[in-house]
Amino acid sequence: MTTTPNDPTTPLPGRPPVVDLATWQAARDELLVREKAHTREGDALAAARRRLPMVEFDGTVEVVGSDGPVPFLDLFQGRDELVVYKHMWYDGAPHQGQCEGCTTTAWHLKDAVYLNARGVSFAILTTGRWEEVASYVEFMGYTQPWYSVRDVDAPVGGPMGYLTCFLRDGDRVFLTYSTTSRGTEPVNGSLRLLDMTPYGRREAWEDNPEGWPEAPQAGAPVGGHGSPISVYWRTDADGVPAWGPTSRPVPQWTRPGATPVETLGRHGHHH
Repeated sequence: MTTTPNDPTTPLPGRPPVVDLATWQAARDELLVREKAHTREGDALAAARRRLPMVEFDGTVEVVGSDGPVPFLDLFQGRDELVVYKHMWYDGAPHQGQCEGCTTTAWHLKDAVYLNARGVSFAILTTGRWEEVASYVEFMGYTQPWYSVRDVDAPVGGPMGYLTCFLRDGDRVFLTYSTTSRGTEPVNGSLRLLDMTPYGRREAWEDNPEGWPEAPQAGAPVGGHGSPISVYWRTDADGVPAWGPTSRPVPQWTRPGATPVETLGRHGHHH
């Protein structure tokens, strides 16, 4: 008997075996055991985070927002807990020249209503001058509070690209946790969904089945200067992955009337 493309026993080149539903379910159940262990270890790590020592600092240090200079304490909005994302900034760069990775993070948390419901406030901090930051926030349509922490010392200022958590006790303020790089991924729900898909994130470091589509090369526009594809989503106005004068972080093209009229600033070509 000759096999046909629709024959369930016909292997697909570069793909996992094709099986019946019961066989798939058995394999899925086996993987679930590992997934549950991973979940429980994540819970244990979260418990350890809650037991980290704290660092007290001056909560009256001023940051600059839409209402001018305000004490850092105001960012709590009367709540006891605060999470901030520290957004990298390139001085003088046009909007599409700002950090793609930070854009990805900020875009995935456009408001904090569910955090607020749990007694947690959220804000984005950046080292940009407020007049530049305000224009960018308006352009992107962001509604979460942004503040400039230019020339402010850590832990309020300092290096950008971090998720950082704070606790308030009256007028006393404490640093409790901070993470960067892949530690910021919990904000980015798209990455978690990609991890569930057949092709994953399509990053070069991933362990894929033999014959799986290769991740874009580091020099390819879709990968962007050696950067991982899923962090550096850049396209032109037609949605074609590109790096150049008419490319910008993907979310910017979802704005009504977005056009490629501006050119990339000299600071907009690196992370």
